[in-house]
Amino acid sequence: MSRARSLGLACGKLPPGQLNLISDVPGVSVGHTTLVDGDVRTGVTAIRPHQGDVFRDRPVAAAHVLNGFGKSIGLMQVEELGQIETPILLTNTLSVGTCGTALIRRAIAENPRIGRQTSTVNPVVCECNDGYLNDIQALAVTEAHALAALDAAGTEFAVGAVGAGTGMSCFGFKGGVGSASRRLTLDGAAFHLGTLVLANFGRAGDLRLPDGRRVAPPNQAAPPEHGSVIVIVATDIPLEHRQLHRVIRRAGAGLARLGSFYGHGSGDVFLGFTTANRTPHDATSDVLPMLAIAESRIDLLFEAVADATQEAVLDALAAAPDTTGRAGQRRFGLAGAL
Repeated sequence: MSRARSLGLACGKLPPGQLNLISDVPGVSVGHTTLVDGDVRTGVTAIRPHQGDVFRDRPVAAAHVLNGFGKSIGLMQVEELGQIETPILLTNTLSVGTCGTALIRRAIAENPRIGRQTSTVNPVVCECNDGYLNDIQALAVTEAHALAALDAAGTEFAVGAVGAGTGMSCFGFKGGVGSASRRLTLDGAAFHLGTLVLANFGRAGDLRLPDGRRVAPPNQAAPPEHGSVIVIVATDIPLEHRQLHRVIRRAGAGLARLGSFYGHGSGDVFLGFTTANRTPHDATSDVLPMLAIAESRIDLLFEAVADATQEAVLDALAAAPDTTGRAGQRRFGLAGAL
């Protein structure tokens, strides 16, 4: 499996984490379920913020919609309460409801009081439309597939045409799931910020590589921009909700460097969380302690998220192979065009 750096596509000057994956943030893990059968090219990708019960131990979180042509669920409550209370699932547009139900069933199994003696649960699912390569009308994703992705989550995981990225396209090439991380030093201690993208956006011919080259797939027309991209940001740096919102908005800078202009039909959605600040479901005190980064140091995180987002998209493109999908439609991998 090629990755962005193996093709000379590193971004920025900050050092990556050990794996150069979102899972360099301690506790974060990722799992996939990949479905390839006939005209079906789709799947589910799960991001677990920590190994415990997220409903009872909720990381501070924030969401930002750059362009809202999307069908994600759960983001409204994330922005209102500033926390997530389930793992995050990524999938195709028409499977959002199925994945949401799977998250609800898993949360109820772990917390039988949900909806009866305590609050309901807010599942978070984000999507992109993989209908060019995938028979999206087949509704192939089941609750079992979503749960399998959750159960498969680990610190080392594949990127490219896997999981939710199986049928995605990016800048006219084969897209998919990509990830990158940056290692940061604050007060003499090591911290990490990582991104994971579901890359399904960009007009053919618009892709810009870090060295300034423009690359286009062979014999590919340039239709209007109507794809989408989901950017998941994780960090172990202490941030409060407002600061986290400021950080994740800078993912848009990474997308712009690649040649994206956030077209009318594009769903550009960013969701971030910090494992350093958490809210317990059953608080035992009236006041909860919470740390925050000094605002004078936050530019370091802005730089990290822009660089890691840019590289994560290139990571998805680097790892994705030539793919033939629904009705014989084809996308070429970026590696063959370099």
